[in-house]
Amino acid sequence: MRADFYLIAKPRFLEEPLKLVCELARKAYDSNQWTLVLARDTAQAEALDELLWEFDPDAYIPHQIAGDEEDELTPVLIATPDVDVPARALVINLRDEAFAGACERVLEVVPADPSAREPLRERWKQYKARGFEVNKHDM
Repeated sequence: MRADFYLIAKPRFLEEPLKLVCELARKAYDSNQWTLVLARDTAQAEALDELLWEFDPDAYIPHQIAGDEEDELTPVLIATPDVDVPARALVINLRDEAFAGACERVLEVVPADPSAREPLRERWKQYKARGFEVNKHDM
C-alpha cells in the first residue's frame, strides 16, 4: 500500500488545482489503472467532470460522476460524499479526511496554501501508522 502526496507549486496548478487531478487521472488511465476520485462536494465533482472533458484536446479520459449502473464500466469514477461506491486500486482523495478504505495506492493533492497543509501532515502520519509507504512529490 502506498500514499503519494502531490504538493502544488507550479503556476498552472496554483490557479487551477483540479488540473493536477486531471493529469493524475490521465496517467492512471494511460497505465490502465481504474481510478476512484473522492470529490469534496458536488460542486467540485461537477467542476472536475467538466475539466476532464476540456483540459487536453488530445486525451480522452472516460469518466463520470458516480451514481448509475455504468459506474463499474467507467475507468475514472468521481464520487461525491453522498454516494457510496466500492474502492478501487487507485484512489485520488480530495476530501478533508484521510481515505479509510482498502486500496493499493492513494493520491492526496496538497494545496499551495500553507494553512491547508497542516491537516495533511496529520494524514501523512495516519497513512504511515496504517502501514502505507508514504511519498511526497512537488508539482
